[in-house]
Amino acid sequence: MKEKLIKEIEQILKTDQVLVGEKVKERYCHIWEMDKPLLAKAVFFPKTTQEVSDILAICNKHHQPVVVHGGLTNLVGSTETNPEEVVICMEKMNAIEELDASSRTITVQAGVILESIHQAVEEEDLLFPMTFGAKGSAQIGGVIATNAGGLRVFRYGMTRNLILGLEAVLADGTVISSMKKIIKDNSGYDLKQLFIGSEGTLGVITKAVLRLQQKPKSRNSAFVALNDFDRVVAFLKFMDAGLAGTLSGYELLWEQNFIAMTSPNTDIPKPLPDGYKYYVLLETLGSDYEKDHNRLEELLEEALTEGMVLDATIAQSGQHLELFWKIREDVDVLVSQCNNVQNYDVSLPLGEIGNYVDHVFKELEQMPEVENYFAHGHVADGNIHFLVGKNKSSRELSHRVNTIIYGPIENLAGSVSAEHGIGIDKKPYLNLCRSSEELCLMGTIKYALDPKGILNRNKIFDYSK
Repeated sequence: MKEKLIKEIEQILKTDQVLVGEKVKERYCHIWEMDKPLLAKAVFFPKTTQEVSDILAICNKHHQPVVVHGGLTNLVGSTETNPEEVVICMEKMNAIEELDASSRTITVQAGVILESIHQAVEEEDLLFPMTFGAKGSAQIGGVIATNAGGLRVFRYGMTRNLILGLEAVLADGTVISSMKKIIKDNSGYDLKQLFIGSEGTLGVITKAVLRLQQKPKSRNSAFVALNDFDRVVAFLKFMDAGLAGTLSGYELLWEQNFIAMTSPNTDIPKPLPDGYKYYVLLETLGSDYEKDHNRLEELLEEALTEGMVLDATIAQSGQHLELFWKIREDVDVLVSQCNNVQNYDVSLPLGEIGNYVDHVFKELEQMPEVENYFAHGHVADGNIHFLVGKNKSSRELSHRVNTIIYGPIENLAGSVSAEHGIGIDKKPYLNLCRSSEELCLMGTIKYALDPKGILNRNKIFDYSK
């Protein structure tokens, strides 16, 4: 006999909106673990905000823990489940409700794929600047719930800077809706910010109004090689000043990363020779391709002449540019080369990054269990990603690697999470970047909005009855 809770929910949903029994195992909790069956009591597929509200009200009444699933691209265990939990999957709430070119906004349901948003606004000569490697899978609800960063944070900011209006459902089914298109609204607390970056622990995001920009008329990119981190920083300042506000991306790859991404089996031609310690990939978005291209070329020539950089090349076509960015975005190439991979996304003051990464590499090199490691990141934002491959998987080994990566963070006034969130994986290290008073206040907010602790239980915080 089915549980009373599932029977109640089946009364409000259609047959194709409920999975129970063996069918649940056909799902998974992450796109990198599609071979592992989902562990859950049931999976529900709401199509409207009202259905999300009804589902949560029933779950809250029965003290039923709920995990929210979007595009399943997170890297901190936020979508992991156990057999006693139910899943609310947002993939059927995938409508673009309105594209308002005059207000430069787009209103979307939570299940809309990020790349679909890009395509829709491009037709109106508009731009939603948030972009990253998983744009073809990530759903906007998850992007908002994790306050995702990406490749253009330097110019446009994190996700929270791009949200004008938001709708979310609380644990008891209460709908909090403020779907405004206005940029300035100083009428009390900005409640939407509670849900942005909360990883589904305070409410289920169902809709959003996104802020758009005019589509740039030109896009240029260049690859630059350097051997000194101080010059990586100096070159950033030089280019930002010289490009007069058009610099939109400044990505850094360490040598191991560059070699792996441009090896013969990737079919990506090397834009520059191997042998340098650092490779910078930069992007400009402007209004005149020829003028912008020439200005970029002039600045690179000046940087080469002054010895600020050692080598440089500019993308000469759209296809050439896409190959440049594939070297940075196609992280699956690196993942395929890592056994038992661990992912990191730390944030540090810019000036500390060079020595910190050198220290991490030195420590990892001394671990016989570590097979390979890679580093790259949005260095202009102080955000560095690591991928560490190991010859075995064990909790003890994972902890040792974590200690190497996270150990220096507190003294450097950094963060264990720049853009991926906390989830399950980073809970033990949250106190390295948050004070006890901050953690206490977070817990107070969580209890106020979800007193029974049903939403993404044990994500960010441990649940205590």
